[in-house]
This record gives sequence, C-alpha cells and structure tokens, in this order.
Amino acid sequence: MSPTFTSLEVRNYRVWFAGALVSNIGTWMGRVGQDWLVLTVLTAGSATALGIVTGLQFLPFLLLAPWAGLIADRFPKRRTLIATQTLLALSSLLLGVLAVTGTAQLWHVYAIALFQGVTTAIDNPARQAFVSEMVPGDRLANAVALNSASFNLGRLIGPGIAGVVIALWGTGEALLLNTLTFVFVIVALLMLRVHELRPAPRAPARGGIREGFRYVRARGDLQLVMLLVFVLGTFGMNFQITMALMATKVFDKGAGEFGLLGSIMAVGSLTAALLSARRRTPRLRVLLLSLVGFTGAATLAALAPTYWTFALALVPVGLTALTALTTANAMVQTRVVPEMRGRVMALYMAIFMGGTPFGAPLIGWISQEFGPRWTIGIGAVAVGLALVGVSAWLARSQNVRVSYESQRRPRVRVAVTTLTGPGPAPALVPEPAR
Repeated sequence: MSPTFTSLEVRNYRVWFAGALVSNIGTWMGRVGQDWLVLTVLTAGSATALGIVTGLQFLPFLLLAPWAGLIADRFPKRRTLIATQTLLALSSLLLGVLAVTGTAQLWHVYAIALFQGVTTAIDNPARQAFVSEMVPGDRLANAVALNSASFNLGRLIGPGIAGVVIALWGTGEALLLNTLTFVFVIVALLMLRVHELRPAPRAPARGGIREGFRYVRARGDLQLVMLLVFVLGTFGMNFQITMALMATKVFDKGAGEFGLLGSIMAVGSLTAALLSARRRTPRLRVLLLSLVGFTGAATLAALAPTYWTFALALVPVGLTALTALTTANAMVQTRVVPEMRGRVMALYMAIFMGGTPFGAPLIGWISQEFGPRWTIGIGAVAVGLALVGVSAWLARSQNVRVSYESQRRPRVRVAVTTLTGPGPAPALVPEPAR
C-alpha cells in the first residue's frame, strides 16, 4: 500500500475512517445550514449574530479543557465517543426540526450551539487521543494526517451538497441530513474489535488535571507549537464567518456559491493532508514555512477583486493552513507520553479553538466596522506578526544556523541546547539537513 495510506492497513482504523468520513461530510453540511439559517432566515445578514453562534460553539473548548482532557485519559475513549456522538446527533435533529417547522428562533440556535460546544469539547480530545489506540506508534503521524484528510474531504463534499439541498428544499432539510450521518460513526465505533485496541494507561482519579498543566509547562516545544496554533486559530481560521460574509456582502451570491467556496478551499486542505500523510516525521520548519505561505495566501484572498479570484485564492489558503495544523497536531501527539495524550490534546484544542469565542465576535465586529475583506486580512496580519516574533525568539534563544554541508546546496540544521523538559523528545529536536 502507498505510504500515504499505510494506516488503512489496520482494520480498526479503516472502519473508523469510513464512518468518520461520512460524519465529516454531514458536519460540514450542518455548518453551512446553521450559518445560512442565521444569516438569511433569522437575521438580515447579521455578522455579529453569526460571530456569537460561532463563539458559543467554541467557548467550551476553553472553559472545559482540563476536565475534558482528564475524561479522555480516565475513561474508555470508545465509550466516551459513542455517548458524545449520540448527543450531537440529537442536538442536530432538534435544530433541523425547528428549522423545518419554521419555529426556529435565534436564541434556539444560540442554546443548541452552546450545547454542541460542550459536547464537542468532551468529544474532541477523546477522538484525537483515540487514534493512538487504533494504530501502532510508527503509523500515528500518518493516521493523524489521514484524519485531517477525512475532515477536509468532508469539507470538499459537504458544503456543495448543503448548498444544493438548501437551494432545492431548504435549510432544515440540510440539517436533518446531517443528523443521519452521525449514525455512520456510531456504527463504526460499535464495529471496532475492542481486543485489538491499545488502551493507554488510565489517569489517576485525583491530581490528574494539575499533572497535565505541569507537563505542558515543562515542555517548551509544546508551548511554542501551541502559541502559533493559537494565533492561527483565533485570527486566521474563521472561515465559516469570512466565506459567508464575502459571498453575501462583497460578491452578492446565494447559497450555492457560498457552499461552493467551502468545497474549493477543501481542495487545498485535502491536498495538504495527503502530502502530510507522506511525511514520516512532523518538523518545525514545515510548520513555520506553511505559516509564511498562509500569510501571503490570505493577503491575496482579502484583496481578490471578483468572486472567482477569491475562490481560487482559497486553494492556497486551505493548503497552507492545513499543512500548519496537521504538522502541529502530529508534533504534539508524537511527542507526549501515552498516559498524558488526552490532557495535552485537550489543552492543544483549547488553545487552538478556545480563542474562537473571542476571535469570532471580534471578526464580526471588524466586518461591521471595516468591511468583510478585513475578516481575512486580520488573519494575515496576526500570523505575520507572530512569525516575526517567533523568528526573533528562535534566533536569540536557540542555536539556529545554516551549514553548508554539501557543495550543491545549503542545508539548514536547527541545533538546540535549551527548552528541554520531561517527555520522550527534547523541545526542538535537531532537524536533518535538507
């Protein structure tokens, strides 16, 4: 089998991947349906209302991270996922029924968004850490990248289907179709061969939360990755807001064109995930270069003069953003000990998605005050400034040098003597020359 898909040789992961793929398609349908319901049915295109909905969905990631991570490390992850996926299906069903019957109100969407946020905050670290129980350690980075590929294949297919369903039948029907897709991932979880899983050691009942914070505090490599992910997630990854506003406010398009933007962007994201699956080891250099690329691509998207030039610019935006996120996720997962993985991934997701409750309303306000284009431009500015700061810090604090070990081309090597801490790997391990 191709190195890109090596994790699919594992039967449990193959079953999980298939169920999750269908569910991811439905998730993106649900996101488009929810946003369209808020923008066109419940409000007159209110960016602020859309920002509040997004914020409510992601606020629990920030507030519940320590407990969600402990749940992932303390209880069987498979059972946790069955419970959370069932609750998410029921909440999607409720919103779909409200929309179909014409009884949905804005506060209903707020309440359901918050409930889904709480459930997803518990689901996410368990789902992230569960991958390591299905595949051996030498395939973990590959499985993480394939998870991203599944998520972005869902982004490629889901918004387009949602746009067609909304145009032909209505928003509520798109939300109800999303509900059906949860069945696939629940069935996949029930079909797994439990005796073939590799469960991590259980976290202690007491003191587990403090232990998770101490572990991350002592790991400078994890802190550096989480800082970059925070800036990207807070200011650069509000695509469900920016694409909706650009489609409706700037280019005066409808549901079909809005859904198409998500699918076009997913071309770049899916490509990034598949390329990442071929890399055996995630590296800091790839993370930094992808963020440089994101800064340039986001700038081009913000300045795009037409709908189609904006759509084309979303391809490199998706490519660079997903390369950064997949690399960061794999760096964190492969550098922590198994019994800490749930708590560390919960903190990682809290930092990545927890900034959204503050970033999303801010993005909505920026759109109201300065125009929709700045909802993308602010991401380019923030990530660019973060890169300047991190580069200056690396140059000052780390022994970063360019060595000419070959007569044909220079080879960059990052040598590190600081930022060490407990764990299986030093903070910034020396990178092989390229």
